[in-house]
Amino acid sequence: MSEMQNIQWFPGHMTKTKRQIQASLKLVDAVAEIIDARIPVSSRNPDLSKLIQNKPRVILMNKCDMANKTATKMWIDYFDKQGITAIAVDCKSGRGLNKFTPAVTKVMSKRIEQLKSKGMVNPTIRIMIVGIPNVGKSSFINKVAKHNRAKVEDRPGVTRGNQWYTIAKNLEMLDTPGVLWPKFDDRLVGERLAITGAVKDQILDIELLAVRLLDFLKKLKPEDFIARFKLEDIDIDNYDSFDLLYLVGKKRGMLVSGGEVNTERAAIMLLDEFRAAKLGRITMEMPYGG
Repeated sequence: MSEMQNIQWFPGHMTKTKRQIQASLKLVDAVAEIIDARIPVSSRNPDLSKLIQNKPRVILMNKCDMANKTATKMWIDYFDKQGITAIAVDCKSGRGLNKFTPAVTKVMSKRIEQLKSKGMVNPTIRIMIVGIPNVGKSSFINKVAKHNRAKVEDRPGVTRGNQWYTIAKNLEMLDTPGVLWPKFDDRLVGERLAITGAVKDQILDIELLAVRLLDFLKKLKPEDFIARFKLEDIDIDNYDSFDLLYLVGKKRGMLVSGGEVNTERAAIMLLDEFRAAKLGRITMEMPYGG
């Protein structure tokens, strides 16, 4: 755990955030949770389900353009079996966001019918957006809300200061008043968040991070990675991951005096290319531990 000691989880901050989310939950009918499609486990907070409890939920698998298509479909099927509607989206480009309103309408269909039976014509549904830092919440809000921030002072019973947005006819969205980090009990959670760029590189040893990524790539052997670094004629299983980082740096000409490889530069380059999906569309976590 010492390698990850600089990633901290602050119980005090978490307690405050939990209180804020619990208070806001009373104002909404459903919850939309944004996760990273490349790391659907590590990019979720395990306490969130306890907080949400029985509220209807939609999961937005963001950055789907960087994740493996087959894996994303498997995750959507997995969530469906848990009774949760999930959709693949890319919040920066807007891809898949047209499915958001229909997904909310689907999960809220019973509630909408109940309200209509009570004489409410076209009832308004309110949904809260949650997600850990750097998972794409701001990009999502910018795309779907555009400039439609609601005037909270005009809404009776709605707490002043919350960020409300009108995102479709009869659909309003509340931005979470705080953020939740996962607990870093599992070293892999911290590492995968760092590899995907959710955690700042400065707080971790960049070469260690690249080696951890190569540990994974050696098992997966993505074609784009092999081709990009011309590793077709090499059995990468015979390489220690640090030696493989050295080789990758050498192939890119990242040499210093004496012909040695600048492994720090190689590590930065490798992580940058992974985060830009230049090594292929890669999902690091599979349902059922696959």
